Amino acid sequence: MPAGGLSEKILYTKIKRRDQEAFLKAYDLYADDIYRFLYFKVGNEEEARDLVSATFLKVWNYIQDNNLKDYKTLKALLYKVARNLAIDHFRTKKEQVSLETENGPREIPDPAEDLLRRAEIAADFALVLKKMNELKDEYREAIILRYINELSIGEVAEVMDKSRGNVRVLLYRALKALREMMEEK
Repeated sequence: MPAGGLSEKILYTKIKRRDQEAFLKAYDLYADDIYRFLYFKVGNEEEARDLVSATFLKVWNYIQDNNLKDYKTLKALLYKVARNLAIDHFRTKKEQVSLETENGPREIPDPAEDLLRRAEIAADFALVLKKMNELKDEYREAIILRYINELSIGEVAEVMDKSRGNVRVLLYRALKALREMMEEK
């Protein structure tokens, strides 16, 4: 990720000017985060990879066609496009994806993660995933954007088409609901 907001603004400005190298750099910076977000949405590695490609292609086409809305950040634009593609994906697929499989919670691949660390958090993670599936879609999406993909409140608001205040309330309610479900365990 860019170290600060200024470097992202410069990158975004270059991309708006159709700089292919800047766009490739943006891909390198954000593709993994967009993949993780989409994987949580669709629950399938191949479909998530396809949607990541579609996300970046759609953004590049917006740039080429001068149809780029005035988003505040590049990250918010990418997540917004990814979110809309995931929604379209579900509309065509007409099925709800669960983070659960027949054999328990889905594994979310992260090649950089240490095996010992994964073993330590596996039990809690499985419970959180199970309880996340029980949350309303809007709650689950807000938690994923804010706490898993680490978007700012403003970026989550822009992605979800809500005000910052609405996002704060939504996150409060989502975390409260998740906490209550975890305590019921």
